[in-house]
Amino acid sequence: MEQTPQFGLCLNNEGYPASLETGKLYRVIPDDKMKTQGYLRIIDESGEEYAYDANRFYLIHLPTAVEEALLAASQA
Repeated sequence: MEQTPQFGLCLNNEGYPASLETGKLYRVIPDDKMKTQGYLRIIDESGEEYAYDANRFYLIHLPTAVEEALLAASQA
């Protein structure tokens, strides 16, 4: 069973310069309904979850230990 990526690299912040930084890794919140509509739920610079066009991000599969460390750091 393939693990769902929990992080995405921002490729385009056009229209959202205060919310997204190009080249930055963001946490992706799994949401199949949004995904089928072409959006991802992202925890952005505000610290809140918002829906953004999926084509703004490159989803990244990270080793489990790295994902766990990043998730723990984001909750601290």
